[in-house]
Amino acid sequence: MQLDTQLTSPQADSGRLWKRFKKQKMLHLFVGLGMVFLVIFSYTPMFGILMAFKDYSISSGIKGIFTSDWVGLKYFDEFVHDYQFGQIVRNTLILSFLKVIFAFPAPILLAIMLNEVKNMAFKRFVQTVSYLPHFISWVVVVGVSYAFLSADVGVVNKALMSLGFIHEPLNILTSPNYFWGLAVGSAIWKEMGWWTIIFLAAITGINPALYEAAEIDGAGRLARIRHITLPGMKGTIVVVLVLTIGSILGGGLVGSNFEQAYLFGNSINNPTSEIVQTYAFKVGLRDGRFSYAAAIDLIQSVISVILIFSSNFIAKRMSGSSLF
Repeated sequence: MQLDTQLTSPQADSGRLWKRFKKQKMLHLFVGLGMVFLVIFSYTPMFGILMAFKDYSISSGIKGIFTSDWVGLKYFDEFVHDYQFGQIVRNTLILSFLKVIFAFPAPILLAIMLNEVKNMAFKRFVQTVSYLPHFISWVVVVGVSYAFLSADVGVVNKALMSLGFIHEPLNILTSPNYFWGLAVGSAIWKEMGWWTIIFLAAITGINPALYEAAEIDGAGRLARIRHITLPGMKGTIVVVLVLTIGSILGGGLVGSNFEQAYLFGNSINNPTSEIVQTYAFKVGLRDGRFSYAAAIDLIQSVISVILIFSSNFIAKRMSGSSLF
């Protein structure tokens, strides 16, 4: 009897697994499509990393990625010793850190304030209006910024001059002194509402009984936010912060540094708008130096990976919450 059970149990397990698979076939289909997407667009392009170590020419085609001559760390050394290296790295780091300092806390504050609003119609209205800019492309944002901030036809300059606050137009879109503030401000306006959705979801998961008990004990609104809302959001805040720090060189979670620098940048504000991504894009496509551009992007990717693991380790040690 035991022998028959041992013989049939693998078949029974296989049958149960097949039934479960058939029951969840749509979920497996979605997962499979996601894996196919990652393989095609994330893992397959990794072969291009070889260009960073080779003397690649576009004339040799895809085959040239594997057949070109090895040059080792030649292009990495060239980038580090480039006369623009210091300025480019400085601009990238300052712009990214400014976004972490100002753009990252903005959706957290908005989520907390919306959570305190009792009028549901007003709450839904504010939430809808705040996240709609996320769906507007940066090209359109730059066009709108030109209409409002241009020194020639900008509404803001005309209003300030008519009120007597300024005597001549401010060159907000062209002056190097305004670029970092322009980039951070536009990133907050465009992405704050979208990330607020995530933090509001975290607040929704907090047990309402905790607020009721705190209110009975005499805790005020600020006390409830400090001792209930923020601790309840801690896990989500840590995860988003780790991802933000990991993408700090690209600004992916708090507004695209590349799109902002490329679209808002020009020859006049170049001293503060030129960053690693735009420099690699220009030397890669404009000058046809694909190996040099690949080396620059590889340096950026390695630093981003180091930042993710480092920030995750620190967050786990300090708060007990982490991404992995």
